[in-house]
Amino acid sequence: MDSGNLAWAVTATALVLFMTPGVAFFYGGLVKAKSVVSMMMMSFGALGLVSVLWILYGFNMSAVTDVMQFSGNPFSDFGMGSVGDNSLVGATYGATFAIITVALISGAIADRAKFGAWMIFAGVWATVVYFPVAAWVWGGGWIMQLGTTFGFSTEVIDYAGGTAVHINAGAAALALALVLGKRIGFQKGITKPHNVPLVMLGAAILWFGWFGFNAGAQGTAGLLGAEDSSVGLIIINTLGATAAAIIGWLVVEKLKDGKATSVGAASGAVAGLVAITPACANLTPGWALLLGVLTGAVCALAIELKWKLGYDDSLDVVGIHLVGGLIGTIYLGFFATETGLFVGGNYEQLVVQVIAALGVLVYSFVVAWIIGFAIEKTMGFRIKNEDELAGVDSTVHGEEGYSLAEQS
Repeated sequence: MDSGNLAWAVTATALVLFMTPGVAFFYGGLVKAKSVVSMMMMSFGALGLVSVLWILYGFNMSAVTDVMQFSGNPFSDFGMGSVGDNSLVGATYGATFAIITVALISGAIADRAKFGAWMIFAGVWATVVYFPVAAWVWGGGWIMQLGTTFGFSTEVIDYAGGTAVHINAGAAALALALVLGKRIGFQKGITKPHNVPLVMLGAAILWFGWFGFNAGAQGTAGLLGAEDSSVGLIIINTLGATAAAIIGWLVVEKLKDGKATSVGAASGAVAGLVAITPACANLTPGWALLLGVLTGAVCALAIELKWKLGYDDSLDVVGIHLVGGLIGTIYLGFFATETGLFVGGNYEQLVVQVIAALGVLVYSFVVAWIIGFAIEKTMGFRIKNEDELAGVDSTVHGEEGYSLAEQS
């Protein structure tokens, strides 16, 4: 890796790491004032714990030597003592994906989860779900080799994490929402975002960092700068799909509720970022715009499902990340350049995209539900009702997000 590629790899790693504080701000602004510390601590807790686990054994688990392997051997190089310096940059980049995937799940259980229980869940889920799924998708595993297994001419496309990050996190979020149950007084309008500027700041940080998330792989793989590099396509699609998703969300919101909101714009941006993640290198800009506006509109409707189906996904992780991840992943089956069903390909791309998406969804949901249920039945995952009413921040962390001086 030359010095330019190395510099971009380090920069992209920093950009993606910055996205987890972005999630903390985005989620923190959406909850009530007496839950903001708890909400942000879940992201920072994931940042601390998953980083350590990745260095100890997660990186080892994220690649396999045989298509049928569940994961790599966690003890093959415990603590990464034998990894070369340049490879360590790529390994650190991979860690940032693991961190944010775990952090995303926390939005589904806002206002009602114990921090210690969350940390146990985060560590176990990362170990038995994220690390192996990363191996399946990017490390030579069954998803990466699915087309070859079927004798197809194309493989699964998931450039930056539609399956491994967003479907994975969204399915786990749904499972935890079901395990922990509904918040007290669960109904439409139960809470309003306590700090809209914080939400907008978080969304802006996420969009900023997403250029490292999507385009970073070009540098970490040592490809940036080659004449056939797709980095230009990746960054224009990351801009275009996200912008179009804002428009799609706001149009639906205006038609549905009569007003286009700033929280809706922020949510639409995140939905667009989610959808373009797997597809950024394999769509022409026009198809990326269509993906964005479609995802923004559909996700604006999908967040209403929790009221109709009765699961309390506090901050719409399911409606944005699971639904957006599914749309972006399956959309490639129709519109991926040269291989999509409608743009010169055949049914093969669609088949492998659907199988990969559903495989990760089912695995993550089932395992997350088992882990969450086990924690709830042993140490307890949900805080007491009286503590929920008093506020998670003071009862769990002994802190307040906003300590206002008393007026004399």
